[in-house]
Amino acid sequence: MQQTPLEVRRAFGLLFIGVSISVGSASILSEIVFEQNYPIYYYAIVWLGSFGVTFGTIFNRWKKIIPSIRGRMKNSVNWSSPIKAINGLCWAAPFAAIGMFPLMYQYLILLGIGLGNISTFLFMKKFSGLVNIEQIIVGVIALVAIPIAILIDTSYVSNQTLAVILSRFMIAIAYGAGGIFALAKK
Repeated sequence: MQQTPLEVRRAFGLLFIGVSISVGSASILSEIVFEQNYPIYYYAIVWLGSFGVTFGTIFNRWKKIIPSIRGRMKNSVNWSSPIKAINGLCWAAPFAAIGMFPLMYQYLILLGIGLGNISTFLFMKKFSGLVNIEQIIVGVIALVAIPIAILIDTSYVSNQTLAVILSRFMIAIAYGAGGIFALAKK
């Protein structure tokens, strides 16, 4: 069954809101784990649990969300190999760079989310005829957050942990803004 563009937009809105809630709650809970000096595996439990509970709740109520998301993602199947490679690099290269620059990981995550969402938006628009404004919102907010995070990290914050939490909240804000736009757009 073919989903309407509105159904697909709402599905992505829920997906983005889910990511926002998961990242925000996991950020808070992982800080508690850090402050209490719990074993390192608690971080995995917190992050997997946050995403599991959030998406379990969303997907349980919205059975149509997965086919809608899958349908929109299939639009990239017809892109040429070089375009797929560029889009993949925009998403993956900043994350891969974390191995070389581990102290910059919070900025590289924002960069990957920003470049990935913007490149996907541009390629979807050009090659699939889809205008997914919620995706450009996430990408732009993530990229704008990088200099803000660097400024706060280098100028105002002596505690690296606080800078990392701030970057995670910026990710949550970016996805939340994109999700709210997608759900509010008619």
